[in-house]
Amino acid sequence: MNKYTYVLLLLMPIIFMSGCAQKVKIKALNPAEIDRATSTKRIAVVTFKQDKVGLSSKIESNLSRFRIQNKSFFTMVSRSDINQVIKEQKLQSSGLIETGKIVEVGNLIGAQALISGSVGLPSMSDTYFYETRATCANKKCTELRYYKVRCTKRLISLSAEVKMVDIEQGDIIYSDSLSRSASYKHCRDDSRVLPSKSSVAQNLATQIANDFTYKLTPHYVYFEVELLEKEDLDFDDRQEQLLKSSLTYIKHNRLDKAERLLKELIDSTSQQSYVAFYNLGVVKEAQGDLQRAKSYYIQADNLTIEPVEVIDAAYMRIISTIDKHSQTSKQIKR
Repeated sequence: MNKYTYVLLLLMPIIFMSGCAQKVKIKALNPAEIDRATSTKRIAVVTFKQDKVGLSSKIESNLSRFRIQNKSFFTMVSRSDINQVIKEQKLQSSGLIETGKIVEVGNLIGAQALISGSVGLPSMSDTYFYETRATCANKKCTELRYYKVRCTKRLISLSAEVKMVDIEQGDIIYSDSLSRSASYKHCRDDSRVLPSKSSVAQNLATQIANDFTYKLTPHYVYFEVELLEKEDLDFDDRQEQLLKSSLTYIKHNRLDKAERLLKELIDSTSQQSYVAFYNLGVVKEAQGDLQRAKSYYIQADNLTIEPVEVIDAAYMRIISTIDKHSQTSKQIKR
């Protein structure tokens, strides 16, 4: 073994450990992308034009089932009430794409907003290509024989125009074209079967409905935050154990116990350890106590002499998270 190989072997554990920092999963509440839509909580969804995939029903179902903080976010006008008004007024549902018609129907059914749209026909295209395979050329497989098999790639797409109109204001809250596609592959030597256009179109319609619902509703996002595992001061044995134990409790999701240990570590270091303050900030962020997490991150930052990347990132993140949480709270209370 030469000296370079020996050095590399010594460094490998260090390299491996450097990429395995302990992390905590954080859940944060983000506001709806279309803020104005959250001001119209009583919503009606009319049958979309050329809707052979049931997109309007999927959107209606999503919105009616959506709950945030254990409460329904929207109140849906029943489809039977909408159809009855359309019938009585002798309106064509396909004509509801016009904003004036939408406002007319919306006022009659007592909706604050009405969602309409049209669905395009699903498209499908197949392309062909060859892939190389290898097989043994003799019994002992000392040589390989190569051959090609014919394969098919199938691309299926679906698009829809969706519009949401504010009934009281008489203007458009949202209008856009949404689309989704999926690709599949089948070769002559595999057992896969290419799906039909109609079956995939149903799945794509579900995805489009989910995309649209996501824009109208507050939602949780999940991300991981790195913890600091190495002491920043000359810890004594007790302080080292406090840090180590707090990390273990965090790993086992015992955030309450980890919090007590980190507070003890802060006191025992005369509030001079940015590692303890930072990790405690992560614990409070994971618990949803954003203001206290911000306070601990600021204290950690004040104790650093040189920039610490995770602390800088935490400060910027918590400011953004608090702002988004405030905006979401306003959307929920409307």
